Amino acid sequence: MSGLAHAARDERPHVESVGAGPPLVLLHGWGMHSGLFAPLLPALARRFRVHAVDLPGHGHSATVAPYTLDALADAVARALAAEPGPLAVLGWSFGGQVAMRWAARDPGRVARLVLVATTPRFVRAPDWPHAMAGEALARFGDELSVAWRATLTRFLTLQVRGSDEGRRTLAQLRHRMLARGDPAPGALGDALAVLASADLRDEARSIRAPALVVAGGRDTLVPAAAGEWLAQAMPRARLARIGDAAHAPFLSHRAAFDRALEAFVDAG
Repeated sequence: MSGLAHAARDERPHVESVGAGPPLVLLHGWGMHSGLFAPLLPALARRFRVHAVDLPGHGHSATVAPYTLDALADAVARALAAEPGPLAVLGWSFGGQVAMRWAARDPGRVARLVLVATTPRFVRAPDWPHAMAGEALARFGDELSVAWRATLTRFLTLQVRGSDEGRRTLAQLRHRMLARGDPAPGALGDALAVLASADLRDEARSIRAPALVVAGGRDTLVPAAAGEWLAQAMPRARLARIGDAAHAPFLSHRAAFDRALEAFVDAG
């Protein structure tokens, strides 16, 4: 049970909002918080009313129990309940899986998706080669209970491995990782368990919202082939493959990422 599991279940996640225009929700990855999106906000806020959410158990948000994709999607939905109209949702990695579950459950609410370094399944299977071995992910779980900070730092290193901007991007990730205090180690383990068990392949085929899938050609956590599969499986998706990027293309390759996002938004 996570260290924040005593929190009220209806407590809303922390949200920071900026800008004016149609609503855009930002959902971050495992072990991080929405402050990671800070470099994107000035440009996004000129076109959108941006809502950057700390997922439960991360950043300034209390956790939920049980910790499941459904519970995470429900929590984010509650946090944005006062925002009128259909929403565009940008999810990175783990946040992309939350966005997919939300879109599948409430297609009238989630009108557009941007899925960055997102996979329907993080763990390799006989019929799913585009992923990391289950044993490798399990080791992260074992190490969390012993030295969570070192484990999280190693995870960050994997996110930039192979990128031609890896060192600079890693410095950004490390700088922002603990800017909102220590995450709850129990929540990190709970979220890792979600990553280990989630399989959204069937749901992906049912999501009819227009979607942009952004994949890094050098991503070792979510191989580009996983993004290519998503873009083909989702009925109204398009792919933007950034060949020299790893797991955080919105930080390492801002110009290419911005071009892909603008083209998707301008396409209507």
